[in-house]
Amino acid sequence: MAEKVYSQTVTSTGAGRDGHVKGDGGIDFDVTAPKGDGVNPESLLAAAWAACFNGALQKTMGEAGVDVEKHTPTVDAEVTLNTVESGFRLSGKITARFANAGELDNAQELVDKADAFCPFSKALRGDIDIEAVAE
Repeated sequence: MAEKVYSQTVTSTGAGRDGHVKGDGGIDFDVTAPKGDGVNPESLLAAAWAACFNGALQKTMGEAGVDVEKHTPTVDAEVTLNTVESGFRLSGKITARFANAGELDNAQELVDKADAFCPFSKALRGDIDIEAVAE
């Protein structure tokens, strides 16, 4: 059985995508439908995934003996809402960029290991189409 490390509850009120979310840890703001301005569910998922993946990547780098300060990663998470025959489906892409990338010959291997370790990548795998790449 899994041992709980942390749990977060966030409550949505109002009209869902045009409503409000509030929870522990500073989450307390309006959300909007995905129209390019404001916070929406896709931007929240992208922010959470990017932060979690960056932590997993830095852990993976450290375990591989890579100097994290010299090759500091920056992680972008893109979450896209797509229409499909049954309604909607999410897709996603993680892109990791490394400082001094020319001196790092195992970037994709590090990204692949971080993708296998990251709890958000694990949760999303199978339920949405995801991709993890190094640049």
